[in-house]
Amino acid sequence: MRVLGVDPGLTRCGLGIVDGGPGTRLRLVGTAVVSTPAHAEVGIRLVAVEEQIESWLAECRPDAVAVESVFSQHNVRTVMGTAQAGAVAILCAARRGIPVALHTPSEVKAAVTGSGRADKAQVTRMVTRLLRLPDPPRPSDAADALALAICHLWRGAARARLAAPRDGILAGTWRHPARRGGAS
Repeated sequence: MRVLGVDPGLTRCGLGIVDGGPGTRLRLVGTAVVSTPAHAEVGIRLVAVEEQIESWLAECRPDAVAVESVFSQHNVRTVMGTAQAGAVAILCAARRGIPVALHTPSEVKAAVTGSGRADKAQVTRMVTRLLRLPDPPRPSDAADALALAICHLWRGAARARLAAPRDGILAGTWRHPARRGGAS
């Protein structure tokens, strides 16, 4: 399976693609950071992020996209930029019919390091080790994007099995017994 991890942000948006799955060796496909100037209009910055994500989706053809979910921060401007860049990634994937998963920062840290409270240096060290890289990915946004992809490769399959439709209930085909046969 191939996953594009997106560490969203307007100033720096990390992108990382990893091949692998549970019990298989992970392989780095590529990583980059989309940078936009802080003084530019928001719309122009979002278009720059969108163009790069679209390019990566077209070139690398991932099976899934994993985006870091926005968590509460004290700086509203930072939260807004992060949410907007994340929404662009989700939209690009949805436009192509690629499944998207949101992962919290603590979920990603736990998947990669074993601790949901790991710091950025620990995450970067484990990403470097897991992908057998000669040097750590820089900047940290690149390492975070790769960590998101790894998290999804390892946890996404379990999530999918848990979310699989059973007896039509989750598939939307289940009907209340009193309504079967009649109009719903």
